[in-house]
Amino acid sequence: MEARSANSLPEIFLTFFKIGLFTFGGGYAMIPLIQRETIEKRHWIESDEFLDILAIAESTPGPIAINCATYIGQKQKGFLGSVAATLGVVLPSFVIIVLISAFLLSFKENRLIAYAFQGVRIGVSILILNAGLKLFRKLKRNWLAYLLIATGFLLMFFRLLPTMYVILIGGVIGLVHAIVRSEERRVGEECRC
Repeated sequence: MEARSANSLPEIFLTFFKIGLFTFGGGYAMIPLIQRETIEKRHWIESDEFLDILAIAESTPGPIAINCATYIGQKQKGFLGSVAATLGVVLPSFVIIVLISAFLLSFKENRLIAYAFQGVRIGVSILILNAGLKLFRKLKRNWLAYLLIATGFLLMFFRLLPTMYVILIGGVIGLVHAIVRSEERRVGEECRC
């Protein structure tokens, strides 16, 4: 199915406002909602493009959900689309944090609130795992993809390298692999002539 454009700036704003409002747990927890709203429901982007957006959003400064929203908004309606999407995804969190900070001391000691947050953390972990599995199913698989996934998982699981280095190393390896394959194709085409 081909990607289509958003109808209006309010549609972009409200879509990302809903994502920001109904997602607990930060940027990674927003990935399944962004995926559902922008790929499956509205068809604003394709799955392959979303994987590229995630790679770029993760490797650039700032929260991943904001970077995704900014990119998708830009793609839909240019600069104003990026502003609408970014404001939409940020505004709910901002308002909630301002309200919570006003009552933080009373929340801090409440055991029921602590248990609720513990339950939310578990739910968020499941959402992130589910999003990862969905994206994995759509990944173009080859030996290098499997090797990078396994190596990255082990490095992160055993905390051998910070996340930033794992992302940078994966990006460099992917770039080198693409350059080598491109060179091999070029040499192969020259040999046929």
